[in-house]
Amino acid sequence: MEIKLYNTLSRRKEAFKPLNKGAVSMYHCGPTVYDTPHIGNYRTFILNDLIRRTFEYNGYKVDQAMNITDVDDKTIRRSREEKVPLKELTGKYEKLFLEETEKLNILRPTHLIRATEYIPPMIELVSTLIDRGVAYKASDGVYVSIDKVKNYGSLAGLDLSHGSHERIANDEYDKENARDFAVWKFKTADDGDVAWDAPFGAGRPGWHIECSAMAMKILGTTIDIHTGGMDLIFPHHTNEIAQSESATGQTFVHYWLHGAFMNVSEEKMAKSKNNFLKLSDLLDESISPLGYRYWLLTAHYRSPVNFSFEAVRAAQTALIRLLQLIGSYPEGGSVSVDYQKRFNESINDDLNIPQAVALAWELIKDSNVNDADKRATLIDFDRVFGLKFESAPRVEEEEIPEEVKVLAEAREEARQAKDWKKADALRKEIEARGFAVKDETGGFKLRSA
Repeated sequence: MEIKLYNTLSRRKEAFKPLNKGAVSMYHCGPTVYDTPHIGNYRTFILNDLIRRTFEYNGYKVDQAMNITDVDDKTIRRSREEKVPLKELTGKYEKLFLEETEKLNILRPTHLIRATEYIPPMIELVSTLIDRGVAYKASDGVYVSIDKVKNYGSLAGLDLSHGSHERIANDEYDKENARDFAVWKFKTADDGDVAWDAPFGAGRPGWHIECSAMAMKILGTTIDIHTGGMDLIFPHHTNEIAQSESATGQTFVHYWLHGAFMNVSEEKMAKSKNNFLKLSDLLDESISPLGYRYWLLTAHYRSPVNFSFEAVRAAQTALIRLLQLIGSYPEGGSVSVDYQKRFNESINDDLNIPQAVALAWELIKDSNVNDADKRATLIDFDRVFGLKFESAPRVEEEEIPEEVKVLAEAREEARQAKDWKKADALRKEIEARGFAVKDETGGFKLRSA
């Protein structure tokens, strides 16, 4: 079945065509491990997980790489502030990140790669850029000259006719003003002992060159899909394209996918704004990681979401009800072909997960599907949802008094005979004894009222 994805580069939905039949290569910008990620960051990591699960649901073999940024401006600055070695600082936050992704049921990527373990490929890539005349040495490092880059800024839709082209050493900058950017930073006193020897001068890589070098080393010079939050379109992903394609002369990525922001009071959640929440803050409010994950599934990944505790609690209540129902359904059913087809159509339409969630609730209310088949079908859906449906606590069958069963059988006979008056009277008698009867295809079901 065809998969369509919204490509940031073309600004339209495109049918996915893999580089290699039946396989997909994906690179995700991972965490910068200098602090605990906030829940807005996790929206992007859950998106990555949903992309992987969708392709696997469609039978693709997924080769998925995600980096751990364990050396950059932020990590060095924080290690200096806390007076701890860089490796100790980054190791602490990497461990916390992996523990939290496990709680969110995010599958571990095929390749989880640390920047500090790929310095030689980064040095090699910088050398290639210098040799090709795209990068040049300055007093404080090596920079890419954007004037030498073909179609610089196309991903971000930049207009290069305005603004100055001065150099900028900072890894991140907010204004959409094209500037020569650092791919290697010469050693300074502030960096301490964080430096590596290179033919163009001892120092450390810039953030942008890290992802290019690691992605190409692990997945090849051209990859199928690259993801990240919308805030990475410029400058990070724009610069990744510039340096990668200038070095290889080949297309770096075929499909760019970007997730929308999470807002708080209509303002982007960010550490710089001090309006962020951590996963531990949700736990303090009795909101589970899977409850939070379910809430995210109810909004399309390209739509901004506005966080509130009320909204997430309501989503968690819905998830609890869903798990209770699944736990009450018997095992041994078969996946509904019709519902599976509709589910596949939803997820393959640019990951329309909200529509797939709505379909799950439609299935639950469908009296034409028996409970065992509902359970099997929902567990099939969960290969993408990742909500641990199969682990839903089993609900033991209720003990129904014999006289209530007799009343229900008599009511069913009256219904079959179309004696609605008698059937209604028997239903009221059943309810008076504290039970409810639900009509289903081929019979009925009794439960406590």
